[in-house]
Amino acid sequence: MPNLKPIKLLLALTIGYTSFLAGQPWVLAKTPAASSANPSNVNKTPVNTVSKKTSFAQPPLPSSERRPGGRVRGGARRGSCPSVEPQLTALVPFTQDAPTVTNVWGLTTQAHPTFLFYVPYSQDSAYPAEFVLQDQDANIIYQKAIALPEKPGIISVSLPPDTASLVVDQQYRWFFTVDCDQQKPSPPIYVEGVVQRVKLKPTTTQQLATASSLQQFAIYAENGIWFEAANIMFQMLQKNPQDTEIQAQWRDLLTSISLNDIVAKPLVSTKP
Repeated sequence: MPNLKPIKLLLALTIGYTSFLAGQPWVLAKTPAASSANPSNVNKTPVNTVSKKTSFAQPPLPSSERRPGGRVRGGARRGSCPSVEPQLTALVPFTQDAPTVTNVWGLTTQAHPTFLFYVPYSQDSAYPAEFVLQDQDANIIYQKAIALPEKPGIISVSLPPDTASLVVDQQYRWFFTVDCDQQKPSPPIYVEGVVQRVKLKPTTTQQLATASSLQQFAIYAENGIWFEAANIMFQMLQKNPQDTEIQAQWRDLLTSISLNDIVAKPLVSTKP
């Protein structure tokens, strides 16, 4: 990521890693115009069946001077954090502009989307974890302490209805941090990325209204709408963990964004 101006997050994150965050260049790229921010494949003709393999159609990055940047993996061991594999992982599409430049970026149609993370730590560790969402001006619009799950696994974090709605065609930056070393000046383990809300055509919305859950998943996936596609599969797999078709779709979805090592991880519930 390029060197950007300091962000307001530096003054707001919890004590224990404030000094670390103060040194991070975490400011959103300038939001492109609506015509360039809305990927051309957002409104494809919806599919009516999922008998075939459904592929996630990753949309192009926003045409901007600055890419979203971000971090899909938590990185190597820091401080007293144990060495774990897989590492803390955001279940979000990502691309590599260069060996050291990652862009973590996905689309949503929802005013209050749901985010998925693989957390390799359990509540027994007592590590503080936090989710933060910023608007395009680096203002914090949501900040919440997240309880670690009873066992390592994939958790969901949803923006509550009383949070400010995401604005269509604007970018928002999110962070998920785990602080393993509160008493020492060690940086937290974190993942980071950008979410952008887009609007579907009325015809596509009508198709979604009459589609089954699996059909809705296929519509979102083939139109490049990551957050809804992933959350639908997450919920379906929680309700029907032994369903082989759902398992196959979940596997194909995660492998399509190179998160093969997360496919078999359990889905766990957590309380904020």
